[in-house]
Amino acid sequence: MRVLLVEDNRRLSNSVRLSLVDAGYAVDCAFTGNEGQDLAEMTPYDVIILDIMLPEKNGLDICRDLRKKRINTPVLMLTARDTIDDRVAGLDSGADDYLVKPFAIEELQARLRALLRRESENKSGQLHLADLTLDPATHYVQRGGVKIDLTAKEFSLLEFFMRHPNRLITREMAESHIWSYDFQASSNVIDVYIRRLRSKIDDPFEVKLLETVRGSGYRLRLPDAPPAHHGNL
Repeated sequence: MRVLLVEDNRRLSNSVRLSLVDAGYAVDCAFTGNEGQDLAEMTPYDVIILDIMLPEKNGLDICRDLRKKRINTPVLMLTARDTIDDRVAGLDSGADDYLVKPFAIEELQARLRALLRRESENKSGQLHLADLTLDPATHYVQRGGVKIDLTAKEFSLLEFFMRHPNRLITREMAESHIWSYDFQASSNVIDVYIRRLRSKIDDPFEVKLLETVRGSGYRLRLPDAPPAHHGNL
C-alpha cells in the first residue's frame, strides 16, 4: 500500500518512513504543506498521514481543500496538541482519524490498518479469496492451510490484489501503489513480481487464482468468476 507522509520534522519523518517501509508500505514524504497537497492531488494514495503544523499551509486547510476537490483518500491527522477543540477541528476538516505526538509506531500502523479496513467490505482485518488468506497485521499468508512465505514487496502486491478482487489491475496501477517516487523501476518489474507471486500462491495448487489479461494486466479471480474484459477500465 502506498502512503503519503506530510511531516516537517525530518527526523520524525525519516523514522516513520523507515518503519513503514519495513512493514511493506511504499512511502512518499513531503515537508511543507504545499508540497504535500500537490502530491496528494496527483497521486492515488491509499492513506495520507498529515501533520497539522506545517510550513506554508497547515494540515487542516490541506484536508479541507482535498475534500472539496472530492479526494477521499483516508487521512490520519498528526498533532502535538491534545485538546478536545484540536481533535474536533481535525475531524471537522475531513480527517478520518487523529493521533497525538509522541506516538508509538505500532499504534500508527494499527490505525493505518483500521483506515484501510474502513475502505474494505471485510471488517475483520484479514483478507480472503477462495482458500487464500492474508493478514495485514501479522503479514501471515496461507492457502489451503499451507503457510506461504512472501517478501515485503510480494506481500504488498498480493494485498493490493486482494483488496480489489476480480478487478483488472494494470501494470501502471500496481506500480503506482507498490513503489514510491524514489524507486527507479524497470519496465518489466511488475511482470517479474507477478511470476514470483504466482510461483508461490498458484503453482503448487490445482486451482489457479492469478489471471493474466493479455495486453492489459492481471486479476486475482475467484475460480467461478467470469473472465476479465480486455477493454479499458
